[in-house]
Amino acid sequence: MASIAASTSLQTRPRQLAIAVNQVKCFSNGRSNLSFNLRQQLPTRLTVSCAAKPETVDKVCAIVKKQLSLDDTKKVVGATKFSELGADSLDTVEIVMGLEEEFGIEMAEEKAQTITTVEKAAELIEELLMEKA
Repeated sequence: MASIAASTSLQTRPRQLAIAVNQVKCFSNGRSNLSFNLRQQLPTRLTVSCAAKPETVDKVCAIVKKQLSLDDTKKVVGATKFSELGADSLDTVEIVMGLEEEFGIEMAEEKAQTITTVEKAAELIEELLMEKA
């Protein structure tokens, strides 16, 4: 079996070591005295990016706050879901109408029904503006 010289302790990185051991078994092909060092890895960070321009997202946030009569204490960002803000289906229709008026676009009903977050609304607006241009 392969020997493992790990640069991190088993207690701090057991998952990475287990994965590495499985990889050694897969690639050892019967050789002995195979060794390697595990690189210390940074914590995995999940980053979410929106395809829409930041100014479009900001405009959508402002329209959503206006349509739902939210005060400044309620924070609305790109990842905010309309349902988290207490919006029902009628509120969502009003938001879509406000967006259409602000950006001078028309959304198909099928596309408008897929909007659940500020980001999705901003991305759809950007898409419609590109088609219009």
